[in-house]
Amino acid sequence: MKLKRTLTGLLCLLLVPLLTSCSLPGLSSSGKDTVRIAAQNTTEQQIMAAMVQGMINHYSNLKTTVINNLGSGTVSFQAQKRGDADLTAIRYNGTDYQTVLKNEKATTDSKKVDQTVRKLFDQRYDMTYFPSYGFADTYQFMVTQQFAKKYHLETVSDLEKVAPKMRVGIDQIWLNRQGDGYAGFQKKYGFSFGHVYPMQIGLVYSALANGKMDAVLGYSTDGRISSYNLKLLKDDRHFFPPYQASVVVNNQALKAHPELKGILRRLDGKISLKTMQQLNYKVDNNLQEPTVVAQQFLKQHHYFEGGQN
Repeated sequence: MKLKRTLTGLLCLLLVPLLTSCSLPGLSSSGKDTVRIAAQNTTEQQIMAAMVQGMINHYSNLKTTVINNLGSGTVSFQAQKRGDADLTAIRYNGTDYQTVLKNEKATTDSKKVDQTVRKLFDQRYDMTYFPSYGFADTYQFMVTQQFAKKYHLETVSDLEKVAPKMRVGIDQIWLNRQGDGYAGFQKKYGFSFGHVYPMQIGLVYSALANGKMDAVLGYSTDGRISSYNLKLLKDDRHFFPPYQASVVVNNQALKAHPELKGILRRLDGKISLKTMQQLNYKVDNNLQEPTVVAQQFLKQHHYFEGGQN
């Protein structure tokens, strides 16, 4: 029986990316007073999951557990939709606007994105999209300072003159992504790169710093930008939509634990882009544990005692 359960669990884990309806063993078996927090396998997600967990633990008697290392926003959304998780520590509204809500045309109208995502997540999925933490984790092209100086690069449009010979490392998800993916980029900017290399997002920064790539597509809040002193190129044609970061909670969980709303609202607008970069830097560069970084930050700010109630 134990072997059967193990094989069932492994099979389900393999099928999660294919969006099957099976539940992950152990995720839905938590007690009624346990809040289950979903988080993807990035530094930023791990930090914010620990921060949300710390806030709930500090301000309530609820138990918490973090469902770690989910492979993508789609996987975490499906886990939450099935009821295997009560909330997701970070969702990015620009991503959900296109991938979950199936809006193929990207938009840079942040107000439209915000209103649409809030309304439809509530109507279609019975989920509440909370106000932004205060930062947006946006896709951003970057180069080394030396490369930027050599070719006089300040904007993404400036890459056109050298694009045919460039080696560019990109997030492997972005290559075939609809709307704000590579195909949409080529149409918007009117040029392609000579060689495009899809890779895990965690590898692009070191690949650029070590001279294996001429440019990479990374995330604006990543701490390794500072580690490697990389040059961010301005998205001058406003291709990438806003990716405001927020916690998203199942309405069923809010009804069962009404205190969650006031607790989570204390984080409204409290974390700026620069702050998130610094927190990520502590993990990626200084090799601190995400949970330690989150707890230190919360204690430093007295768990945002004067926050929204």
